[in-house]
Amino acid sequence: MAMEIRSTAFADGGAIPVRYTCQGENISPPLSWAGIPPGAKSLVLIVDDPDAPDPRAPKMTWVHWVLFNLSPAVSGLSEGVDKLPPGTGEGLNDWQKTGYGGPCPPIGRHRYFHKLYALDIVLDGLKRPTKAQLEDAMVGHILGQAQLVGTYQKR
Repeated sequence: MAMEIRSTAFADGGAIPVRYTCQGENISPPLSWAGIPPGAKSLVLIVDDPDAPDPRAPKMTWVHWVLFNLSPAVSGLSEGVDKLPPGTGEGLNDWQKTGYGGPCPPIGRHRYFHKLYALDIVLDGLKRPTKAQLEDAMVGHILGQAQLVGTYQKR
């Protein structure tokens, strides 16, 4: 079985409900996953938007959520998760905070990539890494990956 990530709140390629954005409650959507490869020692979740600031002329990828060292025994995260599974580390998003920051695009319809990685190690020594620091630490340790894409445009 291939590794997969999904949400009951939106389909892959579908619109993210307002509830999970800056125009709503700004809480994380429910996420679940399956097909974690044998030998996985930890999971990483990165949510980012490659369409910032304008999808017609993107200049950067905006990072919304960075989690690492999720246990492979965990099969998902509940809506608006406020207590992360034991051992889970949080990295910095582009608001320079830990935690989830929902979609809030300044213009146009943006894509939000929910990327899950299975690693063959537990990432030690990281405090509050940025996405780039986390990706550097993951090099050579990815056993599998999956992604879920949602879209959002402000009303």
